[in-house]
Amino acid sequence: DLPGVVEKRMFGGVAFLLHGNMACGVNKDDLILRLSPEDARAALQQPHVRVFDMTGRPMQGWVLVGSQGIAEETDLLRWVQQGLDFAATLPPK
Repeated sequence: DLPGVVEKRMFGGVAFLLHGNMACGVNKDDLILRLSPEDARAALQQPHVRVFDMTGRPMQGWVLVGSQGIAEETDLLRWVQQGLDFAATLPPK
């Protein structure tokens, strides 16, 4: 229910864009997040987080959080908020 958030099919799943910039998405059991490069590096140090790589070329600032890392609602909300926070720093498309 956030203004400017749109749901769109992407990456074989569903993505949520804020003013045209992807914030997060779901692919199978994984949460896809777009973060700043610094936040992505920090996220990769957390359990159940890995690089987002669907093509053999990892995308800088993009990570996958496995289902165990989002099993608790508070964890899911924390991750999603990080994606939204980063998307809010980008110019609208």
